[in-house]
Amino acid sequence: MADPTDPAATPPDDAEQDDAEQDDVNERTDDPQVPDVDAELVAGRSKPSQRVPLDRERIVREALAFLEEVGPGGLTMRRLGQRLGVEAMSLYRYVPGKEDLLDAVVEALVGGIYADPDVLDSPRNGWQDFLQRLAHGVRRVALSHVKAFPLVASRPPEAPWLRPPLRSLDWVEIFLSGLKEEGFSDAAAVAAYRSFTSFLLGSLLLEVASHGADIGPLDVMDDGSDEDPRLLEHPTVRSLRSDLAEDHAAEEFEESLESLLERISTMKLELA
Repeated sequence: MADPTDPAATPPDDAEQDDAEQDDVNERTDDPQVPDVDAELVAGRSKPSQRVPLDRERIVREALAFLEEVGPGGLTMRRLGQRLGVEAMSLYRYVPGKEDLLDAVVEALVGGIYADPDVLDSPRNGWQDFLQRLAHGVRRVALSHVKAFPLVASRPPEAPWLRPPLRSLDWVEIFLSGLKEEGFSDAAAVAAYRSFTSFLLGSLLLEVASHGADIGPLDVMDDGSDEDPRLLEHPTVRSLRSDLAEDHAAEEFEESLESLLERISTMKLELA
């Protein structure tokens, strides 16, 4: 997997230049916190970017923190530069544009699984333990970065046949080779990968949506605090709405994961 911390010195191309200019159009403001590079130079001072140490890792880390506050729709290069105390164009030395920045954020999210001490890079106590640890590690990443996690599903993967949330070649290699070490055939390992990723993605997108993440057209049930007049026409739903609104995400995740592991065990035998 590409290292999101490696510095990039590629200047922005025309499309990325247009993105930066559009940021200026959309966000032009008299806020004194926005760095005025020209005024700084006329006053004989250095550019803000020359006074604030920058690198790709810091930019990506700050972008991830900013995403948790505003969501993907609120992130622009100009706003991120303002947050870092530098002019937006200085960011392009390290990230060629917003699209590259979002890809780097996803790499950082997926790479965060490596930092989880409970996640293993190969089975040590059987494949069930291996997958249990991996599933809970991915869930912890999702719950730590609720608003950014949907990007794992929406950004283009390293290869078109990779499936989120295990969307890096490194993690797919770990997954498939780990199962093959445990006696899975090629067909059984691939079937397990498909089932495992489908379960994780659907389950975790629903969970982060319930915590306020924007996942597009999927509607999330509200807390029932305001009576919806449509409920008068659905008496059973109305009478059970408090039960329906209860949060059982953790136990549902665990129960569904147990069922999935049983199905994978059956696949292992049937596709041997």
